[in-house]
Amino acid sequence: MDLSTLSNLFSTTINPDPNIRKAAELEIRKLTLQEGVITALLQIIANDSTEISTRQACAVWLKNRVHTGYSYEPTARRPDQPIIAQSDRDQLRSNILSLIANSSSRPITIQLANILRNIIIHDFPERLPNLLTDLKALLQSQDVRQVHAGCIAALECVRAYRFRRENNFLPQIAQEILPHLSNIATQMMQTPPSAAQEIPTMLHLILKTYKTTLQSELSPHQQTSESIVPWGRLFFAVIQLKLPKEAVPEDEDERERCEWWKAKKWAYGTLGRLFMRYGNPSQLPSPMKKDYGAFAEHFVTQFAPEILNIYLGQVELFVTNQAWLSQKCQYQILQFFIECIKPKSTWTLLKPHVETLVSSFVFPHLSFTPTKKLLWESDPTDYVRVTVDETENFSTPVSSATSFLFSLASNRTKATFLPILRFINSVLESNAAPAQKYGALNMTAALGPWMIRHPEVKNRMEQFIIQFVTPELSNAEGYIRAMALEVLTAVIKSGLQWSKEENLKVHFDIVLARLDDPDFPVRVQAALALTEMVVVYDSVKSAVSPLVGKVIQDLLKLSDESELDILNHSMEVMVNSFQTELLPVAAQLTARLCDTYLRLAGEILAQEESGGGEVDAETLLSEADDDKTFAALGISKTINTIILSLDSATEILSQVQEVVVPILKYTFEHKLIELLDNMFDLVDSLTFRLRKISPSMWPIFETMYRLFKNDAIDFLDEMLPGLDNFVSFGNDVVKTRPDYKQMLLDIYVTAITNTHLGENDHVNGCKLAESILLNLRGSADELLQPIINTAWGQLDKGETFAFRLANLEVLINAVLYNPVATLQIIEGSSPGAARVFFDKWFSAINNSEKKLPRVHDKKLCILALSALLELSPDSIPPALHEGWPGIVGGILKIFKGFSKAVEARKELEDQVIEDEDEDDDDVDSERLMNLRDEEDDIWDEDSAYMELLAKEQERLRQERNAQERTVEDEDGGSDDDVEEELGYISAIDNVDPYETFKKALTTFQLLNPQSYQVATTALDIEQQTQLMEVMRIAEAVAAAAAQGQPQT
Repeated sequence: MDLSTLSNLFSTTINPDPNIRKAAELEIRKLTLQEGVITALLQIIANDSTEISTRQACAVWLKNRVHTGYSYEPTARRPDQPIIAQSDRDQLRSNILSLIANSSSRPITIQLANILRNIIIHDFPERLPNLLTDLKALLQSQDVRQVHAGCIAALECVRAYRFRRENNFLPQIAQEILPHLSNIATQMMQTPPSAAQEIPTMLHLILKTYKTTLQSELSPHQQTSESIVPWGRLFFAVIQLKLPKEAVPEDEDERERCEWWKAKKWAYGTLGRLFMRYGNPSQLPSPMKKDYGAFAEHFVTQFAPEILNIYLGQVELFVTNQAWLSQKCQYQILQFFIECIKPKSTWTLLKPHVETLVSSFVFPHLSFTPTKKLLWESDPTDYVRVTVDETENFSTPVSSATSFLFSLASNRTKATFLPILRFINSVLESNAAPAQKYGALNMTAALGPWMIRHPEVKNRMEQFIIQFVTPELSNAEGYIRAMALEVLTAVIKSGLQWSKEENLKVHFDIVLARLDDPDFPVRVQAALALTEMVVVYDSVKSAVSPLVGKVIQDLLKLSDESELDILNHSMEVMVNSFQTELLPVAAQLTARLCDTYLRLAGEILAQEESGGGEVDAETLLSEADDDKTFAALGISKTINTIILSLDSATEILSQVQEVVVPILKYTFEHKLIELLDNMFDLVDSLTFRLRKISPSMWPIFETMYRLFKNDAIDFLDEMLPGLDNFVSFGNDVVKTRPDYKQMLLDIYVTAITNTHLGENDHVNGCKLAESILLNLRGSADELLQPIINTAWGQLDKGETFAFRLANLEVLINAVLYNPVATLQIIEGSSPGAARVFFDKWFSAINNSEKKLPRVHDKKLCILALSALLELSPDSIPPALHEGWPGIVGGILKIFKGFSKAVEARKELEDQVIEDEDEDDDDVDSERLMNLRDEEDDIWDEDSAYMELLAKEQERLRQERNAQERTVEDEDGGSDDDVEEELGYISAIDNVDPYETFKKALTTFQLLNPQSYQVATTALDIEQQTQLMEVMRIAEAVAAAAAQGQPQT
């Protein structure tokens, strides 16, 4: 295809006519197989006379083609994505840098940079040996466009290896490239700032490149004084650079996004990263001390004090209106201050400035700013979305200002907490403006958990609330009322107890009235406050009981108006707390929730369909945060709560099920991936609680199968409980439906054999096979051979003990299903295979404490072995005759540890119940606050968590670096921990292994007396004693059953 035709074809991909666009896309898809197309596209992209939109379309297609077809590993590519031809690869490698250098379009440059990164990942250094030489040539060029291209290429080199552990060339790249970047940036800083974008753009790229090198490690070169000193000076210079008004946009939003302030942001962020991860010896995890201990000691003494002084200076300029700071820079400054709190050396320097920082820098962020005022007036819903759980809006000054308060209250309580409270009191006691009063209340809400637990404050909290908060619940300003309610919520949630019931009633009445407040944010805060009151106070719960219908309606109305997922928690609390009251209206309430869910799901689907095309990772992340998705997830969770509350009301639950089926169908048929997890939970809850499968649910089963085979193959873990319920509680239907049985078989085989699935999915596939064999006894004969063949093909191939055991138990389940047929199929696969199987099985039996660790493992083996004992001698494969008597001894070995396993399981169940009953809010004050006078280094739970992560990372690194993978001895233990699954329910749970064995042993004696004689006489004294004990227990179980007494 000539260049003109190819160019025209790509130009039609942006045609407004969808039919023309679709036809062009189909034609382009055929080009994937043609060698030379990539070379032609490179020429089109390089041709400045071609329409920019066409060149951009070509660049996007080329980026996607390289992403999917450049890898040399077949497993890394989809079957429909052939590998890129060698001639096209050569052209890409030869031209990519010059294309970037000559590109005048930023969107095209972004695509080309992505292509370069993929080439580097797969080709450097073997097939791209001159990359660093070419890159340095660009950086040393006198042509600013080539230098710019060199900066872009340097960033992509670093990005290619930032997360690599093996074959990581990042230290080499850093050593060769960073000195050039440092020199370029230092020279550029000599030029006075102006509105021209070349210098700040390249400065931004250079600083971003350096910070990207810090993602996983700090190279030895970067730890030297020859590197860290010039880079440190550069960061300081960028931060302290005064930008004249003409160099940056006048509009603050545009100024935030301009290149000069991006460069400053990366300078702040890089210094923060250096200190937080590598330069703070008191917080450095022990596995990192060997590599970074010396650097950390140098950094904390030579650099950290200077950084702190510079940051304090920048804050002083900002709060006195002498200089402007972007939001991201303020965030980075506060993050650094937070990191300075725990180390003694930096805390000593920061401590004298804390009160000033709180009052002049932190407090204004938490006050009612003009931005919040505009949002309150123009979009109350968005105001709630932004301000409720404001600390969850990461990378904002508000979140870091609040975190700064948290860290002071937790780590330096003795020195800072009471002074902060005195500042709050001074604002509330004064005739402060409403905006400042809001800020003081906001700080109170943030520090509520500490105030409730502080020994000098907790007993005065009720009076504080009555004096400063209660009056503001009726303030003329709605935002004050909303914040006062937030304070009330915070302290109640933290355990505020009222000295008089009358005081509680006063606040309950106010909160209830605020549900009808004219301002939407106030109504939301009232709902949240009432929720905590219901949870904490029994008297409030009793008072709400007759009003719960109205409260639910208010919550539904608020949810419909705003799509705020924070309200779903309130709905769940009300449903859980007032199950009896809501029972008559459960179906109607569910129907209302389902209507809302369907509306949201429809809007989500419309968004997805209108988006179309390729999206980058940033877009995907922003879509993942979409409020509609979170709201839909919250509603489905509330529906599940309703279902769980109807455990004993099967008639109402059946009505609820019929209401829920349409949202299951809609979500599955439209493949709304983000919502699937919760939908599978609903399927599980409905089918399990009803213990039956209604006719309306079988189409859901069919849709789940189609989903698994197409878009949801990775959701087997979430699907499995529902699938197991379909088999367990719908076995009467499955037995009569060959198509359903084939679907189940296909899911199992796919789960085991699909190379894109992991071992956890393989284990889930085995669990499904077990469910099939146990629940369809005598009605799944046509599935037996393919199940056995699949499992036999995986014998000992699993990397984890969990999968090896699960796969072995598929074969054991097959024995239990039909012993004769199973042994014939196994032996038929190859002569002696049955003996191999028994050797593997008995290897586990002989070490059953480790190899059959769970009660279910042991019971399954006992039942299957007992089934073998009942075979007639002519049904036993000849190769197994000699060892057949050993089955009795094998069963007794399992019984030896069976009662112990049952006791351990019971203890675990009791522990779970005990843990659930514990008061989650009973937090030790010593863990929450540091009330000691010492001002040494602080090592808190966050520090311990980072230590744990570092140790785990080191362990994984050592495993990866091991020269040879340790092969686990067949008869030995396992590093993999297979624990009891308390929620796992099986068809053999109610089968008594003692009675089963006693019956089987009697049959064995009748049918095969010779083997019985050999088996019993071969038992040693301990085994004979064990046999008598098993028989005694079996008789006791039978006697208890005859009298109708349950056995424990």
